Amino acid sequence: MLRSAMRSHPILALFFSTLLPWVSSAEEKKTPPPVVAVYDLEEVISESGQTEPSMLDLQVDAARPLTLFDLTRSLQKAAADPKVRAVVVDADGAGLDFAQIQELRRRLLAVKSAGKDVWIYSEGLSNGIALLASAANHFTLMPEADCSFHGIHAESMYFKGLLDKAGVRAEVIHIGDFKSYGEVFNRSSPSEEARAQEEKLVDSIFSQIVSDVATARGMDREKVRSIIDDGSLNAKGMLTAGMVDHLMFRTDFVRKIRETYGEDADYDRGYELPELDGPEIGGIMDLFKLMFQEGGKDKSRKDFIAVVAMDGDITDESVAPVRAQILKLAKEDKAKALVLRVNSPGGSALASEVLWEATDEWKATGKPFVVSMGGVAASGGYYISSAADRIFAEAGTITGSIGVVGMKFVIGGAMEKLGITTHTIQRGKNAGAMSMMRGFTEEEAALVKKSMQEVYATFKKRVTDGRGKALKGDLEPLAGGRVYSGAQALEIGLVDEIGGLHEAIQHAATLAKLEKPEPLLLPEPKSGLEGLFAHPAEEEDDEMIRAPARSAAARGLARTLGGNVWLHTLPKPAAQAVSKLLSRMDAFEKTGVLMISPDIHLR
Repeated sequence: MLRSAMRSHPILALFFSTLLPWVSSAEEKKTPPPVVAVYDLEEVISESGQTEPSMLDLQVDAARPLTLFDLTRSLQKAAADPKVRAVVVDADGAGLDFAQIQELRRRLLAVKSAGKDVWIYSEGLSNGIALLASAANHFTLMPEADCSFHGIHAESMYFKGLLDKAGVRAEVIHIGDFKSYGEVFNRSSPSEEARAQEEKLVDSIFSQIVSDVATARGMDREKVRSIIDDGSLNAKGMLTAGMVDHLMFRTDFVRKIRETYGEDADYDRGYELPELDGPEIGGIMDLFKLMFQEGGKDKSRKDFIAVVAMDGDITDESVAPVRAQILKLAKEDKAKALVLRVNSPGGSALASEVLWEATDEWKATGKPFVVSMGGVAASGGYYISSAADRIFAEAGTITGSIGVVGMKFVIGGAMEKLGITTHTIQRGKNAGAMSMMRGFTEEEAALVKKSMQEVYATFKKRVTDGRGKALKGDLEPLAGGRVYSGAQALEIGLVDEIGGLHEAIQHAATLAKLEKPEPLLLPEPKSGLEGLFAHPAEEEDDEMIRAPARSAAARGLARTLGGNVWLHTLPKPAAQAVSKLLSRMDAFEKTGVLMISPDIHLR
């Protein structure tokens, strides 16, 4: 009809020929609504995305954990996406360690450098929030916020008194004057060496906080130091001092965001993040489907960079899945590079060597191997990192601790308190050296020390072979159990570059000559519920590592200590420390030689 009318009326045809291109052009130029990426950082941000399922836990979560890998990847895309106008972060309840804060802060600075707004909201101002929020151009505090930006308070717990009450004695042998881990079990306060290295470590991290906050907020360092030392500033005082941009309640903050970008904006709470909700369980049939679903089959993939996390203490149990994954990837053609994310204080010397051997198998393929260090990558955590082509660490990463500690817990006194006596038959002069019922004899202690010196020599060889000319001078003056921040480790050549997971992936892509790298976190993250019903991983070429079950002695000691009514009144950090004590005692019972760094809790 319209074409016919236009042919019959030349003036009408002229009118439409003029109007239609304008309408078409207007439709083409109509801009889509802006995207505002919203991140609610609640609870702990996982490194591996794996959970520990338990049939005894009736509250098994169907949602899979949010990982640092997820967040850095999402923020990287937000910085590059022209549709994204702003990033909004709710920082309340964020369970971030210092290195994770530094990584996310750098990603937020990249978003801001791309010309986008960064909004951060918090109901409190702590060291971590102050550092993270310094990346924002709109940092908002609740008007009555709790302000505890007071500097660093470092605590180390010593358990000798607790062990004395339980009738337990720790016998400690260490190689390296600064290898202080065992001190928490046989001393009530630190040695001079331990005190000195903790002072240097805290000084380095405190300096980083002051410098980074001052630079980002456009203040001089002395001004930031004076704010920290004042200790009396409330939210209004922080606003006046220039630490904060706005004071608003949460509802007003949300209203301000909507006013700035419009009601039509896409406020995306899952921007470029994976589905975290996990399987929907509405009844028993859904559970059956989950139980009998096929697993272990890889989807077809393009060439990719594998990211594998070693998170937590290094034990037979924790190493097994990481080792199996690396060996499997070594045989996969499309896996073009490996990024090992290490967040571990170390652990068993034997398990550290087992995992190191897996990285050596990967290196034999000729494909790039890059390490990204998390909050701590020390002792055994450094051991498994040492062979990498390049090591990235955050400035606040705790690393080094190149040394060995040998120890056993003598629980004969505890057994006596329980009314338990023992009878021993021994064949072989040193057969009972690792018995937990008595201490070392002089000869046994000498044998243990000799074994530890051999392990220490292997440790140093792994480091010198891996680091080569990158080390600034001889290794021995840098080793001996000394602990460093990432910034200090860079100066002496223990790490290559300050950076996080994102930078490690980008470097691996460069080495692998991948223009558009596809990083994959493996094994794929799972919820507790999925992990509970997951099919066991298939063994590759009969590869298996079986760790012994918890021994009767360790279980008995756990009951002895756990039955103390006063332990149940401890604050959460202390209760967690005692729980870790029990697990570490179990580890020492399995192996007498550990590569593990001291626990330093920064607040």
